Amino acid sequence: MKILIKLLVILTLSLTSTQAQNLTAKINTSEVKIENIKIEVEVDSAEEIESTFTIDDFESLLNEADEGEELSFKIKCNGEKMSNGVKSSMSYEIKGNTSDKKTFLESIKKLREAAI
Repeated sequence: MKILIKLLVILTLSLTSTQAQNLTAKINTSEVKIENIKIEVEVDSAEEIESTFTIDDFESLLNEADEGEELSFKIKCNGEKMSNGVKSSMSYEIKGNTSDKKTFLESIKKLREAAI
């Protein structure tokens, strides 16, 4: 019985030690795909909105995305503390698709102006 256990242990050790330890893989970095763009901005003042993002920033980002990708933009404007001690806030959110980038950008312009 001892001999059988020794043989099983030796066999197990030899099988596990002879397995290949180095793995090789090829990674293709030439193809980058942007999917489901979701941007969330939290600001405390109108000055932060003006300095945080511009419409040109969004245009360049949308030009990188493929057609038919989902888009989402949300801005949360923090306000003053209320009488109950809770900090007030208001959020605006726009959802769209890259197949209609022009409408999405117009909505962002309107949202930015409203938040300011």
